[in-house]
Amino acid sequence: MAGSFQYRLRAERRPISVEGYRQAARRALPGMVWAYLDGSADDNVTAGDNTGSFQRWRLRQRVLTGHARVQLASRMAGTGLAMPLALAPTGLTGLSHWSGDPACARAAEAAGTRLVLSTASSYTLEEVASATEQNHWFQLYPFGDKPFVGGLLRRARDSGYTALFVTVDVPVRGNREGERISGMTVPPTLTPASVLDAALHPRWWWNLLRHRRLAAANYVSSGLRGAAAAVQSVRAQERFMQADLHWDDLAWMREQWKGPIYVKGLLDPDDAERAVDRIGVDGIVVSNHGGRQLDNVQASVDALPAIAARVGDRCEVLLDGGVRRGTDVIKALCLGARGVFIGRPYVYGLAADGEAGVRDVLAILRAEMERALVLMGCPSVAELDRGWLLPAPGCADHTRSEA
Repeated sequence: MAGSFQYRLRAERRPISVEGYRQAARRALPGMVWAYLDGSADDNVTAGDNTGSFQRWRLRQRVLTGHARVQLASRMAGTGLAMPLALAPTGLTGLSHWSGDPACARAAEAAGTRLVLSTASSYTLEEVASATEQNHWFQLYPFGDKPFVGGLLRRARDSGYTALFVTVDVPVRGNREGERISGMTVPPTLTPASVLDAALHPRWWWNLLRHRRLAAANYVSSGLRGAAAAVQSVRAQERFMQADLHWDDLAWMREQWKGPIYVKGLLDPDDAERAVDRIGVDGIVVSNHGGRQLDNVQASVDALPAIAARVGDRCEVLLDGGVRRGTDVIKALCLGARGVFIGRPYVYGLAADGEAGVRDVLAILRAEMERALVLMGCPSVAELDRGWLLPAPGCADHTRSEA
C-alpha cells in the first residue's frame, strides 16, 4: 500500500503539458545547455511566430455526432503509425540527458511512431539501430564531401533506416546569440558564472562526466569520447558544410538513396515544386529549423497551405515547427499536412526524465488530439480538412487565394 501511495504522489507531480515539461527541463539543465535546446536565431522572431501562428486559427465544433471513439492511425514515410506525429531530428540530445537518441527512439516505438535520427546525434547510427526493435528514419545534412556523405548513406541503409530526410536550410550556421552569450561553444567558453551554474546541477554534471556524450557521434573517430570527440565533430561539420550546395547535389543524393527521400527545410512553393519535379522527392517537410537559422522568415504553419496546394497531390507534405499542443497537430492537418514532427517538446521530456519523459510527452499530445477530435465531433484524422478550421477573430483567411 505504501509503495502504491508513493507512486501516485510521483505521478501527480509529473508535468501535464508540454509547457510543464519545458519548465522541468529548464530546471534540470545548466544555462549553456538550455540555451542550445531552447534558443533560436537573432531576435527569436521566427521561433515565436512558429508557436504563435497556430493561434490565428480556431477549430470548428460539431455536437451530437455520436463519435465516442476517434481514429488517429496514420501513415508517414511509408510507415503505418499510431498517430500522425513523429520525432524530428535533433542534434546532441546527449547533452540534455545521457540516454539520448536510443531513449527517444524507444519512446517513439512505444507510442507507435518513429524517430528521425539526426546526422549530429549523440549516438551513432549503429548504436541507435541496435538499441531499438523497429526501423527508424535518418536525417542527412547535405555536406559537400561526397565520400563522407556516401558513407553515411551506406551506414544508414545497412543499419535498417528506411527513409531519408535531407535538411537543406543549413548552408551556414544561424546566428544563435543565446548560445554564444552563454558560452555554448566548442570548446565551451567557461566563466565563473557558467561553472557555478553547472555545479548547481550535480546530477547532469555527473552523467555528463560518466557517459561523455558531448559530440556528434557520427562525425568522430571510433571510440573517441568526451571533449576531444566534441571538438573533432564540430571541426568536421565546419569542414563539410558548404554554402554553394546546389540542386545537382540533391539529385546526386537521390541517386544514392533507393528508399523514400524527403527534403526538410522548405518554405517556398517554387522550391517545393522543383524538389518534386526535378529531384523526384517523395515528400516535403515544411520547416524553418525551429527558427534557429534565418530569423524573420515565415512560420512553418504559415508556409504550409501554399506548399500543400502546390504539391500536396504529388507528394507527402509534412510540417515541422512550433507544435506544442495536440490541437496544433490537428490544425496542421487541416491546413494540408499529412503528418507533423515535434522537436523541442520531446527533448524537454528527455531532459526532465529520460526515456519516460519522452513517452509522457507523446502520451500527452496523443490524449490532447483524441480529446479535441471527440469535442470537435470529428471521427478521424483522415477526415480533417480546411472545413474544420475558422480564422481567429481579427485574422483573415489568407489561405483561400493560395489554394
